[in-house]
Parts: sequence; C-alpha cells; structure tokens
Amino acid sequence: MGVRAAVVGARQRDAMTAPLFVTADDSLLDELLRLAAAAGTTPEVASDVSAALRAWTRAPLVLVGEDLAPALARAAPSRRDAVFVVLSAPVPDRVFQVALALGAESVAELPRSEGWLVERLTDVVDSAPARGLTIGVVGGSGGSGATTFACALGQLAARSGPAVVIDADAFGPGADRVLGLDLVEGVRWEALGHTTGRLSARALRESLPRRDGVAALSWYADAKPRRLQPFAAREALSAARRGHDTVVVDLPRAPDPLVDEIASRCDQILVTVVPTVAGVAAAMRTAGRFAGPGSLGLVVRGSGMDDDSVARVVGAPVVVRMAEQRGLAESLDLGLGPIRSRRGHLGRAAATVLAVFGDRLPRVA
Repeated sequence: MGVRAAVVGARQRDAMTAPLFVTADDSLLDELLRLAAAAGTTPEVASDVSAALRAWTRAPLVLVGEDLAPALARAAPSRRDAVFVVLSAPVPDRVFQVALALGAESVAELPRSEGWLVERLTDVVDSAPARGLTIGVVGGSGGSGATTFACALGQLAARSGPAVVIDADAFGPGADRVLGLDLVEGVRWEALGHTTGRLSARALRESLPRRDGVAALSWYADAKPRRLQPFAAREALSAARRGHDTVVVDLPRAPDPLVDEIASRCDQILVTVVPTVAGVAAAMRTAGRFAGPGSLGLVVRGSGMDDDSVARVVGAPVVVRMAEQRGLAESLDLGLGPIRSRRGHLGRAAATVLAVFGDRLPRVA
C-alpha cells in the first residue's frame, strides 16, 4: 500500500503523457498500477468525479473503473478518444450501457484484458516526442575509422544516459564486435526483419545486447550480409530515438535510397576524413550525397592537410581533429570497446562532438 499511496500522491512530471485512472476501488487501482508499472508509466489517479473532470481532457488515455463510471457518465464530460471502462469481474450488460453513455470505446475485463491494457499503456509511453540526439557517421573513404568513431560516440554518450549504436553497414566490421558485444545475447537485425507492427521503444531497448549503458543493433557475425529491410529500419530508428538519449548510426559509404532516408532522419551527419589528397577527394564525393550541407561536419583523423584546406575542399566544417590512438587494436581485440579513457584521443574527440551537438557531456579538461 505504501508504493500505491506514493504513486497516487506524486506530482506528475509530465501530465500530457500520463494516463488517467479513475477509480475509488483500492483493489482495482492496485491491479491497474501493476499494469502501469509493467508498461513503464506512472498514471495520474482520480478517486472522485471532480478530480476526473479536471484531468479529463489532458490525459492521452483514460481508464475508468466500474465503480465510478455511472457517476462520471452523469457528469457528462466532453467526448474524447481513448476512454475505456475497466472492471475485475465478468461484464454485465449494464456496464456496456454505462460505457456507451460515457463515450468509452470499449469495456476491459481483468485479468482477461491485462496484456491488451499493457500494450495500450506502453503506446502512451512511446507516443512522447522523439528525444534522442541522432548522429549519423559515414566514412569519407575506406579505412577512415567511421565504425570505430561511431562506437566511441555511443560508448562515451552512455556515461550520461542510455545510448545505442545502429549498424546500417552490413559489410562493415560490426558495431557489436567493435563494442565487445558480439557474444552478448540480444536481438539482431535478422530478428527485426520479421516484425510487421509498431516497435515499442521499451521492447527494443530491453532486447538489444547492452553493456555499461550502450547497446548495439547489428547482424549476427556468422550471418550472410543482407540489405536492410525498409520497414524494420524505419521502426528500429524511431523506437531507438524514443528510448535512448543518444542514437548513433553507422552508415555505409555505398549509395542506397534507404540509407539516404535514414541519414535524412539524423540531426547531424559526420564524415570521417583521412587528410590526404586521396582521402579528402573521396570525402568530397561522399559528402556530396547528403542534402543540407548545414547538417554536415567533418571528423579528421591523423595528420596531413590542414583543417581549413580540408573544409574548403569537402565543403563542410571540421568539427574535430584527432590523432591516431595507440593501443586501439588491442582494446578492440579484448572486447573493451574503442574508449578506454576519456583523456585519450578518441575520448576527447567524441566528447567534443557530443558537447557541440548535444550538450550532453562536459568537455574534457
């Protein structure tokens, strides 16, 4: 009872996304709060008609207990969608009449409707605006370290909130392998390719291989490389943005309409550049694929041409330049991920990018 009382009395952090439970039946309320906890949401609770009317229009979903449904129907609240009458016993005919008078969509009987109600409550959680900072990383040329830098971003971002690296390059080294997650159980692209419905943020977040706050969506190591399926890719990116603070997408260099669509959904595109004549020329062609030069930035790796020359030729600003990091191959071979210290070259570069575009991490002193 202490947990329930705390939930009932708590001030809602965001009333626009909190479902409304209307009931004075303690037993029914306990059941509904259990379902809300399973869906990952905290409801607003009204134990009388007056409280229900005050919150009626702002809640995205309203569950009305059978005990208060007749009185609430007599109060004639404004008609709205997503209202359901709930009870813990077989449904008598009179409840359907009350539901009709209230303008409810249907009647839900517990425990028979538990799974369905959890799905509806989960949809409320997932309907919040996409909040994840989404950064796409693409190699300006072969061997420029795009996958490594994408994983470094995810690894460092995870120190301040949930992060995920989405591997969109079937012919790359594998984001899960670079992060040391290739032996961790979890969902890969092969499983998501069979999805046909809406993918919830919570389901994706809890099913991916993860360690120390960073997850990866990639392919099984022994699977034959295959193209992304459009529906699965769109759903995965959408769910990832809803369920993570930072989303990093490892983009392939080869032109592809679906990859270009994914890139268009990113807040920022980073092109990794080797500052040689050949590397900068290749990066110029790669950068030319992406519309909106204002969303492009360059990550220069190694020594060679100066930043101004690289930016002028490629047509995008240099966000950060980093030196080669000693011990990187050993770190990856040990399954530790690319960043072993925030003071290393990769750590500093990733921190700079996240500070510039997301203001999520303090700059390294």
